[in-house]
Amino acid sequence: MAWRSQLSRNLKELRILFCQRSPSSAPARSFVENNYKDLKTLNPKLPILIRECSGVEPQMWARYDMGVERGIRLQGLSEPQILKALEDLAKAGASTKA
Repeated sequence: MAWRSQLSRNLKELRILFCQRSPSSAPARSFVENNYKDLKTLNPKLPILIRECSGVEPQMWARYDMGVERGIRLQGLSEPQILKALEDLAKAGASTKA
């Protein structure tokens, strides 16, 4: 998973939004618990923002160069699918630099 260490090259900011209690946000909460430390260690200067809000639909947003943003709804996704969604967001950022 070499792409994990390249996040800060392709993204300017990563935001993850989820509800603290809802079952639909459970995989997103689990993803943050299991991956935040590793992602932050590999990308110490990348802002990774975790936003908890009661009743919000789980989402992941990536901000790229020039203020371009792309979001993905995480509802119904498992933790491995969320990881794949993050990889797709990172690859989208790499393609905008070409």
